[in-house]
Amino acid sequence: MSENTTPAPETPASEPDEPAGKAAHEELEEYGGGHIKARHGRVNGWLLAVYAVLFVWALYYGYRYWGGLGPGLDY
Repeated sequence: MSENTTPAPETPASEPDEPAGKAAHEELEEYGGGHIKARHGRVNGWLLAVYAVLFVWALYYGYRYWGGLGPGLDY
């Protein structure tokens, strides 16, 4: 009448990989004993625009002022 069965390994079914109520991008990572905190997210569009403008300006500046003796030193 008794069956020899091994008990199923105890895995908590109520604890999913992600915390309940929080999305993956809202998870907070802590480094340095909690002094540095990082979270995953997106870069704002205006900041990407600033990066693009600075990159174009750097290309212009490098082309326009590359070489020579420097400002005010052209003899």
